[in-house]
Amino acid sequence: MAESTRTAHTVPPLPTGPRAGCPFSPPKELLDAREQGPIGHYTHPGGKPGWMITGYDMVRSVLADPRFSSRKELMNVVDFEIPPPPGEFVLMDDPQHRRYRKPLMGKFTVRRMRLLTERIEQVTAECLDAMEKAGPPVDLVAAFAKPIPAIVICELLGVPYEDRGFFQGRIDSFMNGETSDEDLMAAYTEVQNYLADLVAAKRANPTDDVLSDLTDTDLTDEELKGISLVLLTAGLDTTTNVLGLGTFALLQHPEQLAALRADPALVDGAVEELLRYLSVAKQFWRTALEDVELGGQTVKAGTTVAMSLSTANRDPERFADPDVLDLRRQGGGHLAFGHGVHQCLGQQLARIELRVAFSALFDRFPTLRLAVPAEEVELRPESADVFGVKRLPVAWDV
Repeated sequence: MAESTRTAHTVPPLPTGPRAGCPFSPPKELLDAREQGPIGHYTHPGGKPGWMITGYDMVRSVLADPRFSSRKELMNVVDFEIPPPPGEFVLMDDPQHRRYRKPLMGKFTVRRMRLLTERIEQVTAECLDAMEKAGPPVDLVAAFAKPIPAIVICELLGVPYEDRGFFQGRIDSFMNGETSDEDLMAAYTEVQNYLADLVAAKRANPTDDVLSDLTDTDLTDEELKGISLVLLTAGLDTTTNVLGLGTFALLQHPEQLAALRADPALVDGAVEELLRYLSVAKQFWRTALEDVELGGQTVKAGTTVAMSLSTANRDPERFADPDVLDLRRQGGGHLAFGHGVHQCLGQQLARIELRVAFSALFDRFPTLRLAVPAEEVELRPESADVFGVKRLPVAWDV
C-alpha cells in the first residue's frame, strides 16, 4: 500500500503525574489532539514511534479489525517484546485467544451473573454495615470500593475469603502506576506462587467455583494460572475505580445525584453514563499485521497504535454534549468495555456490582458528602493503567 501524502498531526507525550484540571476529564493533550483529527503520530513511552487514535469511530473500527493484533510480543512500544505467559488471553489473538476464552463464556452469561445479585447485595450490605458502625469519616475506597469486587471475584474463582486482602494489595501494586520495577516483580512472583498452589488445591479437591470447573478441561496448570490472573486483575481494579471515582463524580454533580435518588430505576442508565464519562481503563493497544489505511494515514505493518478510550467516549461526533455527566442520556455504545472479540468478558458482572453498590450506598447514606475539599481528593497518577482515586474521605449525618 502506498504511503499517504497527507500530513498527520503529532500527539505530544502524555502526562504521567497528577491529572491537571477536572479530575474526570481526559488529559488536555488528548483532547487537543482529537480536535486536530482522529489519528496522529505518537511516540510510545518506550520511545518507539507509533500512532494515537482519539476518535470514537476509528477506535471502534480498529478494535473489531482482524488486521490489528492484541499479541503482546508484537507490541512495538519498548525495546524488547516477549510473549505473554500461557493463559493470559487478553494479550493473544485467535485461535489461542478463543481457546482460553471459550471455556469461560458460559461462566459469565447475563443469566448467571444475575443469579449472583443476591450475594452481591449481601456483600454490599456488609460493607455498609461496617461503615455505619465505624462512623464518619471513612475512606470509601478502602471500606467500600475495594472490598466489594474483591470479595465477589475471589468467591467466583474459589480464593479463600481470608486471602482477598493479599490480592487487593498485589493487584493494586500492578495497576497504581507508582510501584517500582523491583516491587512490581516481587508482587507478581508472589501472586504466581499463590495461584500455582491454588490450582493444585482445586485439582485435588474441586469446589463450587470457576477455577475448579476449569480443572475439568484440557487446560494445563500454567494456563489456569494465567487465566486466573487475568480474571483477578480485570475483576478487581476496574470496578473498584469506577465505584470510587464514580462516587466522587456524583458528589460533585449534586443535581445528577438528586435525580438518581429521586428515581432509583435510573441506576441502569447511571452506570452506563458513569462508565462512559469516566473511562477509567484509559487506553488499549493494537499492532498492525499489514499496512492499513486509517483516516488518510498509512499505519505500516508492525506499528503499534494506542487507542484513547477516554477521548473516544467523549467524542462530540458520537455523543451530544460529551463533557456533561447526564444520567438520563439515551443510547449506549460507549467503549468502556472495549469492542470486538476482546470485549470484556466480565462486563455483566461489573454492571451488576455497580448497580447494586451505587443504589445501596446512596440509599443507606442519603446525606453522603466529601469529608475534604474536592481539590484534596488524591487521584491516581496518569501513569496508572486504570485511573481512579487513591482515597475518598466521606462523611454523613449521624
